[in-house]
Amino acid sequence: MTIGPETCYRVQGGIPLTGTVFVQGAKNAALKMIAASLLTGEGRTVLRNVPAIEDVRRAVELAQAVGAVVKFHEAERTLVVDASNLTSFVLPADIARRFRSSVLFVPALLHRFGEAVIEGIGGCNLGSRNLDFHYRGFARLGAIVDERENEIHIKAGHLRGAHLYLDTPSHTGTENLIMAASLAPGTTIIDNCALEPEVLDVIAFLSKMGADISGGGTGFVTVRGVSQLTATEHTVMPDRIDAGVLAMAAAITGGELNLVGASLEHFGVVRWKLEQMGVEFTPKGAVLQVRRDRTLRPINVITSPYPGFATDLQSPIMALSCLADGNSYIRETIFDGRYGLVGELNKMGAKVEVDSGNVVIVHGPSTLKGTKVVAHDLRTGIALILAGLAAEGETVVAPGYLIDRGHAAVAERLTTLGADITAEESG
Repeated sequence: MTIGPETCYRVQGGIPLTGTVFVQGAKNAALKMIAASLLTGEGRTVLRNVPAIEDVRRAVELAQAVGAVVKFHEAERTLVVDASNLTSFVLPADIARRFRSSVLFVPALLHRFGEAVIEGIGGCNLGSRNLDFHYRGFARLGAIVDERENEIHIKAGHLRGAHLYLDTPSHTGTENLIMAASLAPGTTIIDNCALEPEVLDVIAFLSKMGADISGGGTGFVTVRGVSQLTATEHTVMPDRIDAGVLAMAAAITGGELNLVGASLEHFGVVRWKLEQMGVEFTPKGAVLQVRRDRTLRPINVITSPYPGFATDLQSPIMALSCLADGNSYIRETIFDGRYGLVGELNKMGAKVEVDSGNVVIVHGPSTLKGTKVVAHDLRTGIALILAGLAAEGETVVAPGYLIDRGHAAVAERLTTLGADITAEESG
């Protein structure tokens, strides 16, 4: 695997964003569908509206590493997968370490080879929330999980339907266990499932492949195992996190944007919190108009599983609340490593603190000033781009790679809206 030189983003702030922008396809649906496409050796799977982001490129590399023939036509955002001749059940460390979603490929390898090996698991460092619940779920379905120092070896054993319970409604866990159960004989019931729109999109995709799944969106999913799945064609839903970030870009710059493909229904509590702050939404068919022309009001945010406030938008709204007229309170309940943004915003002149109860208090309003800041993870990175759009002078955000993991063509899309932002190699 080759990764290019390290990049950074340079942002000159102070320009209200205006114009029309396309919301990318949903990262958290596309990654699962790429993995699920390996469940069948029959035909070619065609995925449309696939975002041209680094995580998708890693997923393509992983699929290719186990023998799938994958063509990603980035200009058309179309991906074609032929998994008829898989050659390996090993997910190699050089890709898996940089890609947290490697575990999504386990169900396909278990069903195609009877075993799977993950040589390393990577992605964002988000604290103690780990992937144990995936492996516990596989074990409940009859797999044998052997955790070694540098790899995890999973053998299918005799996979069969079972009653599974998720301690937390993880969307990745829900989708992964649905994939594993789809070809396991008998009936699997998964309790306390995630309710995200992306989960429903993945269920729709698997159902087109021939899976027998009911109860999506109820928190209680039933999967009746089938003997085989076949390739299909599917258009990935729009990315509500990308849409939320673009809405906040309009808000933080005092601009007005038309978001093509954004769905207010998918925003959950994020919509109400932004409206409380003074952001206006006007749905116009497939286009969502977002504007902010008044002083931002402070807010209270507690992240929680969908339809609660999305943890992936906690960092962006922290950046936005720096401009609000008063104190905002933000509590993260999903990932315990998600306050890396606090110190970076303070470098820019914000007044943000974490109190003893693990609540972030943002003392607004602040005048943000451009400086060099560090993207500790994907969501911190995109939040710092937002802060840079509102700051005086130049903000340099690095490493750019982490932002590119989740958002496609950041500089190009924001530039068309009037932003002064460039991606460049950092020395």
